[in-house]
Amino acid sequence: MIKRSLESLCTVLRVLLAILVGVLIIPVAMQVIARYTGIIPVYLWTEELATFIFIWVVMIGSIIAVWDGMHFDVQVIPDSTYPLVLFIQKAIVLILVGLFGVLFTWYGIDYAKFGYIQHSVMMNANQLITHITVPFAGLLWCVFSLYRLYEAFEQYLSTTKRADS
Repeated sequence: MIKRSLESLCTVLRVLLAILVGVLIIPVAMQVIARYTGIIPVYLWTEELATFIFIWVVMIGSIIAVWDGMHFDVQVIPDSTYPLVLFIQKAIVLILVGLFGVLFTWYGIDYAKFGYIQHSVMMNANQLITHITVPFAGLLWCVFSLYRLYEAFEQYLSTTKRADS
C-alpha cells in the first residue's frame, strides 16, 4: 500500500512536471519572439515567470530522479557480487541522499520563511512560490530514499534466503 501511494504521488509529480514544461514554453516563446522579431514588445515579467517555472521543474525533476534511482551518484567501486556488500553500497548512497534531504528540509524551512517576506520585482509575486521548493523537495527526497532503502533491504533478505535454500 505504501509503494502504491508513493507511485501515485510520483505519477502526480510527473503530470505536474509535464504541465509545467508545457507552460514554460509560453513565456520563453514570448521572450524569443520579442527579442528577435519585434512583433511584440519585450515584457519583463515573462523572464520572472520562466524562472519561477524552471525552478519548480528542476526540483520536481530531482524528486522524480530520486524515486527512479536516476539521481547523480559517483560509483567508485563496481557493484559487488556479494549480496551484503551490494546492499551496503546501495544503502550508503540512499542514506546520503536521505541526509541531504533532511538538510534541505531543515534549512529550507527558514529559506521559505525568508522568501515569504519578499516579493519579485516585475510580477510582485511572493517569493514563497519558489523558496518553498527547497523543503518540499528535501522532504520527498527523504521519504523516497527511505523507501528505496527499505526495498534494497528486502531485496538483500530475499537474495540471502534464496542462497540458503
